Amino acid sequence: MAIRRRAFLTLTGGLAAAAGLTACGSNTGRPEPGGSASASGGGAKPTLSQWYHEYGEDGVEEAVKKYAAAYDKATVTVQWNPGDYEKLVSSALLTDKAPDVFEYANGPTLDMIKAGQALDLTAMLGDAKPQFTQSVLDAASWEGKVYAIPQTVDMQMLFYRKSALDKAGIAPPATIDDLIKAVPAVKTKDMGGFYAGTDGGIGVLSSMFIWAAGQEQISADKTTIGFDNAEGHAAFAKFAELAAADGYVPSASGDWSTASPFVNGETAMQWSGLWILPEVTDALGDDFGVLPFPSVGAAGRQAVPFGAFGACVNAKGKNVEAATEFVRWLWVDQEADQLEFSNAFGTHIPAKTALVPKADKVASGAGAEAAKFVAEGGHANDKLWTPAIQQAITAAVTNVVQKKADPKSEIAEVAATAKADIKRLNG
Repeated sequence: MAIRRRAFLTLTGGLAAAAGLTACGSNTGRPEPGGSASASGGGAKPTLSQWYHEYGEDGVEEAVKKYAAAYDKATVTVQWNPGDYEKLVSSALLTDKAPDVFEYANGPTLDMIKAGQALDLTAMLGDAKPQFTQSVLDAASWEGKVYAIPQTVDMQMLFYRKSALDKAGIAPPATIDDLIKAVPAVKTKDMGGFYAGTDGGIGVLSSMFIWAAGQEQISADKTTIGFDNAEGHAAFAKFAELAAADGYVPSASGDWSTASPFVNGETAMQWSGLWILPEVTDALGDDFGVLPFPSVGAAGRQAVPFGAFGACVNAKGKNVEAATEFVRWLWVDQEADQLEFSNAFGTHIPAKTALVPKADKVASGAGAEAAKFVAEGGHANDKLWTPAIQQAITAAVTNVVQKKADPKSEIAEVAATAKADIKRLNG
């Protein structure tokens, strides 16, 4: 089974966790990893290899091969990669069989950047930089340099049933206290108040509480976490309060990433993703709305998480200049292809702000609101946010929410883990 583009958003609050990029399935006869091209002699066009992970939506593979075939300044061979794409790319970049161009979730990892494996594309982007949604471009950057050109955007948000809130006399929640009050108010004998997954929302909402509290995952000096403070402690106490609310749904017919709990009437509000929008619209018509995650605390802000695969250039490839020009042509210049990539295969937000109104699935209504949420309050994992830190915060929040542990002491444990891991990366 192939994973959809939004899959790296669905497994944890850490939007680009390693597991989130894994697609399952056997070898179907694709070329062996490699294909790093070299320029041919005699003035022939250079040859380039381009790698993608295996998308779940029908038609994507054919589309990207069509784009590559249309490029007339190089011969571009597209390799489709079922299986553990992240591991495959990381391993290939250590060899001379690495692709010239490869996609990666929210741009290359910090390890890739520090190892000189991902090319700085800032100069190539040039005057086109303001065309991209700033938060999305920031996720593909490190220390002010752009290392990937965003291809398309997926995101998460809060769905609510208008009729259920209206009947209870409840306004759409703007703050966490509003949400905590709304959960029992909209609950009925047949419908719960709020659902965020089979784990009680711990995996998907942990980082949301950080961002919504006005905090950052990593401290400004890049030495530890950025929420080991009064605001962070209070935020996770609020998570425990929300999870304890009468009407907080512990389990449902599907996980948070599926539409069924919401459209089946199992919950009046559900945290999910843009990808369920067509199913929700078909089932409920205009009886639903969407919101960012409510602000938490006095320093809080409404926020959403997003993910965007971006096109990277192998800085150690044999045709770096040709690869850079191809990426510029496809992901900066070819707006018709960029629009098709976002609009024709599932529901996604174009990375360029000017293309959003041209993508009919997000040009108006809830889709347009989703794009606005990303532009105004979008967040993605910091490049220093490692799997070890994600594991630590998941354990900490589990203790706070399920075992009523003290948030201050639990977050202190996360800080200890983070300091060691960040020191390694900064070294």
